[in-house]
Amino acid sequence: MEKTRSTTILAVRKDGKTVVAGDGQVTLGNSVMKSTAKKVRRLYDGKVVVGFAGSAADGMALMERLEEKLNKYGGNLLRAAVELAKDWRTDKYLRRLEAVLIAVDKDNMFLISGNGDVIQPDEPILATGSGGDFARSAALALYRNTDLDARKIVEESMKIAGEICIYTNQNITIEEIE
Repeated sequence: MEKTRSTTILAVRKDGKTVVAGDGQVTLGNSVMKSTAKKVRRLYDGKVVVGFAGSAADGMALMERLEEKLNKYGGNLLRAAVELAKDWRTDKYLRRLEAVLIAVDKDNMFLISGNGDVIQPDEPILATGSGGDFARSAALALYRNTDLDARKIVEESMKIAGEICIYTNQNITIEEIE
C-alpha cells in the first residue's frame, strides 16, 4: 500500500481571535486523490475547533473521542486533551491510529499526538502535517514582524505552504473563534 500524504493544519491566536486552517489535498503516492478534503471541524457546540493531519478515518475517530471527552469534562479542553492523549497512548485500538490533532478554544491551543503529547506552544502558533513546518515558519515571521490579524496571517501562511509543499494545496478551510 502506498503511503498517503496530506494536510497542512495551522492555528494562530492574536488579539483575542484564534484562527485554524487546513488545506484540502490528499495525495496517494505521486497522485493527488482529492483536493477538497475538509480537515478542520468545530466540536462541542462550536466552542472548540480541531484540525487533523494523517489518516482521515483516524482523524475523524480521534475527533469523536475528543468530543466525548469534552462532554465528559464540561468543555475543559486541557483536561479532555490530556485524557485523550492518555487513552490514545495506552489503548490497544487507539494506539494504532495515525493522525495528529490541533485543538483550540478561546483560551487554549494544543497539539495532541498518539505519543502522549499535549503541547501548548510558547507563542500562539501551532502547525502540523506535511506542510506544517512551512506554514508555521511563515506564520511566526508574520506574527512577529507585521500588524496583520490572525486570519490574514493564517491565509498568507497557508498560501506560502501551498506554494512550497507538494502535499498542500490552496483549497483552504478556515474556522475562527473569538
